[in-house]
Amino acid sequence: MNAPVSPASISIVAGDADLKKKKKTPSKKSTRLAEEADCSDEWKRLKSEGNSEFKLGHYHVAIEKYSEAIDLKPTAVLHANRAFAYLKTESFGLATMDAEEAISLDPSYEKGYYRLGSAFVALSKWKDGLKVFRKVCKLVPKSREARKKLSECKKQVKREAFEAAIATERGQPLSDTIDVESIAVPGSYSGPHLAAGDSREGGAVTLDFVKHMIREFKAGRQPHKKYVVQILLQMKRMMQSLPSLIEIETGDDSFITVCGDTHGQFYDVLNIFEVNGPPSETNAYLFNGDYVDRGSWSVEVALTFFAYKLLYPKHFFLLRGNHETINMNRIYGFEGEVMHKYDATVNKLFTEVFQWLPLAGVINKKVMVVHGGLFQKDGVKLDDIRAIKRGREPPESGLMSDMLWSDPQPFPGRAPSKRGVGQSFGPDVTKAFLDSNGLELLIRSHEVRQEGYLVEHDGCLITVFSAPNYCDQMGNKGAFIKIGSDSKPNFQKFEAVPHPPIKPMAYAGSGMSAFGL
Repeated sequence: MNAPVSPASISIVAGDADLKKKKKTPSKKSTRLAEEADCSDEWKRLKSEGNSEFKLGHYHVAIEKYSEAIDLKPTAVLHANRAFAYLKTESFGLATMDAEEAISLDPSYEKGYYRLGSAFVALSKWKDGLKVFRKVCKLVPKSREARKKLSECKKQVKREAFEAAIATERGQPLSDTIDVESIAVPGSYSGPHLAAGDSREGGAVTLDFVKHMIREFKAGRQPHKKYVVQILLQMKRMMQSLPSLIEIETGDDSFITVCGDTHGQFYDVLNIFEVNGPPSETNAYLFNGDYVDRGSWSVEVALTFFAYKLLYPKHFFLLRGNHETINMNRIYGFEGEVMHKYDATVNKLFTEVFQWLPLAGVINKKVMVVHGGLFQKDGVKLDDIRAIKRGREPPESGLMSDMLWSDPQPFPGRAPSKRGVGQSFGPDVTKAFLDSNGLELLIRSHEVRQEGYLVEHDGCLITVFSAPNYCDQMGNKGAFIKIGSDSKPNFQKFEAVPHPPIKPMAYAGSGMSAFGL
């Protein structure tokens, strides 16, 4: 990365024999405007259309327009604009590349640094973000937004250092030491109650409890903290008992419904249960990660799923997504939502449960379901997945990271991930993995699909996404897949339903909105 150019200086320019005039070196902004003025009408049209599509939230279309303009003439502004669009589509790796190209073309262009720093933040690379925003503050020292970004990075770097320092001192996990009996439920509480049990985890979750809890959620109320803690303790114990790869069998006359990302869109989850029937011992579900973040009812979604899992352990299945992680929760709203609705204790217990969620499932020994995708190396077997150790945050690379973050690509082979984590894999990689493991189909989620699902890789891979009108702006449909004993996918699409007037990311940290994430 090139170092930023120092501010333009005042120079003495020789003029008339009797007169020397002071002239300012043209500003970088005026230089950029002059450069754009020389561009073709087609270039200007494409840039303008890209900006218009971006404002409408049509980020993929905006990226196409910017890319066409870049092919005509690359400029720092275009690369920074496309980087911003990539940030909006969570293509953080591509955003990083564009931001670096913008800086290369114009080392004093502050928006190039803004985009680069924001991409680092989205990947929880706070130290890298700190370095970049220090440069931004040098370029635009009067910018309050730049100082806010720098302050947030400093805070997160300190937080990481503090958490690392106390991690070795903590000893036992909170779930092993929490005093549940000390959490008192007031007599005035009218929400759902868990029956008293033989242990601090309370009694079994009942269907009446689940129905009552959902009614409370719809009324804008939360179950008491004591019962939430007990649900989380029961969930952790159950998840610890499961393997990293779960095996699911459907009966001759039964189906399992596979759903993709739901991202805190509680009312759309309830609509799935309305359209397809509620979970039961005769109506099985598998939710493929990313229950939380972005949407502002993530607590409601997670607790509903956890309660159903405890109620129907053999007919309701949950896998881990890349958003069931500390770093994503810190950036995209779940941590803030839990702190708003409960406290740090509940947040920590959610993290412990997330760390034990299974990573993949195989249905009828023919269909594998995983949140992100496949691996950076060949020859991975199902036993390798079974052997992955959980109870931790995913490392930056390796099998767990690949499963949570990777994406398919239409051409053969592998390529660096557009996200900056995991990798992109082609149809040949999918076929080789399925063939070597005796499988027929790979189902994954992790990406918005305008129709709610997309069949790819010569029919061997399906992406399913179950958060319609994602973030209240994408306009996409949601979908789910029903799989019976023949293991053939049956698709159903659905539209978004109304919800109370709370915007997505309502609980994201105050510093996060400044990054445009």
